[in-house]
Amino acid sequence: MNYSLMNLTQVTDCNALLEWAAKEKANLLYKKTTDERFAVKYAETSLEIDANLISVLAQINASEITIASLPDGPTKEQELDKKTRLEYRKFVLESRKEAYGTIALLQKQTEVARVEQEIVEMDAFAATIQAHLLTIQ
Repeated sequence: MNYSLMNLTQVTDCNALLEWAAKEKANLLYKKTTDERFAVKYAETSLEIDANLISVLAQINASEITIASLPDGPTKEQELDKKTRLEYRKFVLESRKEAYGTIALLQKQTEVARVEQEIVEMDAFAATIQAHLLTIQ
Protein backbone atom coordinates (compact mmCIF):
# COMPACT_ATOMS: atom_id res chain seq x y z
CA MET A 1 0.00 0.00 0.00
CA ASN A 2 1.16 3.53 -0.64
CA TYR A 3 1.40 5.49 2.59
CA SER A 4 1.29 9.28 2.84
CA LEU A 5 4.77 9.91 4.17
CA MET A 6 5.23 13.46 2.83
CA ASN A 7 4.02 15.05 6.07
CA LEU A 8 6.11 12.71 8.20
CA THR A 9 9.18 14.84 8.88
CA GLN A 10 10.13 14.14 12.49
CA VAL A 11 12.26 11.25 13.69
CA THR A 12 10.12 11.04 16.82
CA ASP A 13 6.98 10.61 14.71
CA CYS A 14 8.64 7.76 12.80
CA ASN A 15 9.74 6.14 16.05
CA ALA A 16 6.23 6.45 17.47
CA LEU A 17 4.80 4.77 14.36
CA LEU A 18 7.40 2.00 14.53
CA GLU A 19 6.52 1.37 18.20
CA TRP A 20 2.84 1.30 17.32
CA ALA A 21 3.49 -1.12 14.44
CA ALA A 22 5.51 -3.41 16.74
CA LYS A 23 2.68 -3.47 19.30
CA GLU A 24 0.09 -4.14 16.61
CA LYS A 25 2.18 -6.97 15.19
CA ALA A 26 2.60 -8.49 18.66
CA ASN A 27 -1.19 -8.36 19.15
CA LEU A 28 -1.76 -9.94 15.75
CA LEU A 29 0.74 -12.72 16.47
CA TYR A 30 -1.03 -13.44 19.76
CA LYS A 31 -4.41 -13.51 18.01
CA LYS A 32 -3.02 -15.83 15.32
CA THR A 33 -1.67 -18.24 17.95
CA THR A 34 -4.97 -18.22 19.81
CA ASP A 35 -6.99 -18.75 16.64
CA GLU A 36 -4.73 -21.60 15.53
CA ARG A 37 -5.24 -23.33 18.88
CA PHE A 38 -9.00 -22.91 18.60
CA ALA A 39 -8.87 -24.33 15.06
CA VAL A 40 -7.09 -27.45 16.34
CA LYS A 41 -9.66 -27.83 19.12
CA TYR A 42 -12.55 -27.33 16.68
CA ALA A 43 -11.08 -29.96 14.34
CA GLU A 44 -10.96 -32.48 17.18
CA THR A 45 -14.41 -31.54 18.46
CA SER A 46 -16.05 -31.65 15.03
CA LEU A 47 -15.06 -35.30 14.57
CA GLU A 48 -16.50 -36.21 17.96
CA ILE A 49 -19.72 -34.31 17.35
CA ASP A 50 -20.20 -35.88 13.91
CA ALA A 51 -19.70 -39.39 15.30
CA ASN A 52 -22.16 -38.77 18.15
CA LEU A 53 -24.70 -37.26 15.77
CA ILE A 54 -24.55 -40.29 13.47
CA SER A 55 -25.10 -42.54 16.47
CA VAL A 56 -28.07 -40.53 17.74
CA LEU A 57 -29.67 -40.45 14.28
CA ALA A 58 -29.38 -44.24 14.07
CA GLN A 59 -30.93 -44.59 17.53
CA ILE A 60 -33.81 -42.29 16.53
CA ASN A 61 -34.43 -44.41 13.43
CA ALA A 62 -34.43 -47.61 15.49
CA SER A 63 -36.74 -46.01 18.05
CA GLU A 64 -39.20 -44.95 15.33
CA ILE A 65 -39.29 -48.48 13.93
CA THR A 66 -39.85 -49.91 17.42
CA ILE A 67 -42.61 -47.38 18.20
CA ALA A 68 -44.42 -48.20 14.95
CA SER A 69 -44.48 -51.90 15.83
CA LEU A 70 -45.62 -51.55 19.47
CA PRO A 71 -49.23 -51.53 20.62
CA ASP A 72 -50.41 -48.70 22.86
CA GLY A 73 -49.25 -49.15 26.42
CA PRO A 74 -46.45 -48.45 28.89
CA THR A 75 -43.70 -49.93 26.68
CA LYS A 76 -44.70 -47.67 23.79
CA GLU A 77 -44.77 -44.66 26.15
CA GLN A 78 -41.25 -45.50 27.35
CA GLU A 79 -40.06 -45.75 23.76
CA LEU A 80 -41.71 -42.39 22.94
CA ASP A 81 -39.93 -40.83 25.95
CA LYS A 82 -36.65 -42.34 24.78
CA LYS A 83 -37.20 -40.90 21.29
CA THR A 84 -37.93 -37.45 22.77
CA ARG A 85 -34.65 -37.57 24.73
CA LEU A 86 -32.80 -38.66 21.60
CA GLU A 87 -34.32 -35.80 19.59
CA TYR A 88 -33.19 -33.37 22.29
CA ARG A 89 -29.70 -34.89 22.15
CA LYS A 90 -29.76 -34.44 18.37
CA PHE A 91 -30.72 -30.78 18.83
CA VAL A 92 -27.86 -30.25 21.31
CA LEU A 93 -25.35 -31.92 19.01
CA GLU A 94 -26.48 -29.88 16.01
CA SER A 95 -26.12 -26.70 18.10
CA ARG A 96 -22.63 -27.77 19.21
CA LYS A 97 -21.73 -28.61 15.62
CA GLU A 98 -22.56 -25.06 14.61
CA ALA A 99 -20.64 -23.50 17.50
CA TYR A 100 -17.65 -25.87 17.73
CA GLY A 101 -17.77 -28.13 14.70
CA THR A 102 -16.92 -27.93 11.04
CA ILE A 103 -18.52 -24.53 10.50
CA ALA A 104 -16.63 -22.99 13.40
CA LEU A 105 -13.42 -24.65 12.20
CA LEU A 106 -13.72 -23.10 8.75
CA GLN A 107 -14.54 -19.71 10.23
CA LYS A 108 -11.50 -19.93 12.51
CA GLN A 109 -9.25 -20.99 9.63
CA THR A 110 -10.47 -17.98 7.65
CA GLU A 111 -9.72 -15.76 10.64
CA VAL A 112 -6.15 -17.15 10.84
CA ALA A 113 -5.62 -16.42 7.13
CA ARG A 114 -6.92 -12.86 7.56
CA VAL A 115 -4.65 -12.23 10.54
CA GLU A 116 -1.67 -13.58 8.57
CA GLN A 117 -2.41 -11.01 5.84
CA GLU A 118 -2.58 -8.25 8.46
CA ILE A 119 0.81 -9.33 9.84
CA VAL A 120 2.34 -9.13 6.36
CA GLU A 121 0.86 -5.65 5.88
CA MET A 122 2.11 -4.52 9.30
CA ASP A 123 5.62 -5.71 8.36
CA ALA A 124 5.40 -3.79 5.08
CA PHE A 125 4.23 -0.68 6.94
CA ALA A 126 7.12 -0.90 9.41
CA ALA A 127 9.61 -1.38 6.57
CA THR A 128 8.20 1.66 4.76
CA ILE A 129 8.47 3.80 7.89
CA GLN A 130 11.99 2.48 8.57
CA ALA A 131 13.06 3.39 5.00
CA HIS A 132 11.50 6.84 5.32
CA LEU A 133 13.24 7.33 8.68
CA LEU A 134 16.60 6.85 6.96
CA THR A 135 15.77 9.63 4.49
CA ILE A 136 15.00 12.23 7.18
CA GLN A 137 17.87 11.58 9.56
